Amino acid sequence: MTPMNESLLPVVAMATPANQDVSPWVQFLPFVLVLAIFYFVILLPMKRRQKKVQQFLDTLKVGDRVVTSSGIHGTITKIADRSVKVQIADKVTVEFSKAAIAGYQGQDPVAPDSSQA
Repeated sequence: MTPMNESLLPVVAMATPANQDVSPWVQFLPFVLVLAIFYFVILLPMKRRQKKVQQFLDTLKVGDRVVTSSGIHGTITKIADRSVKVQIADKVTVEFSKAAIAGYQGQDPVAPDSSQA
């Protein structure tokens, strides 16, 4: 054998036989496992977090002291379908989207920033 043929010998030995019959289910199994891991590691916790945020937003009431996602502290004075009016100072009321309310004052945010997740 020439030196070049000897170097190819281990590569040829590692190749799978051409006539080996493998079930399509066995070939499909790694993809199923990757999807299952993706679901349990990423999608399921995300759904739980969204459910927790939605419950928080549904339980907001007038008089709650809240913090917005931009860091503005205030007290809820009016709640509409998709917005919340927050009093941030005497005679100063600002209307925010409900999604902008991050949590109650003095507590951890309900929905952590995406940079922390």
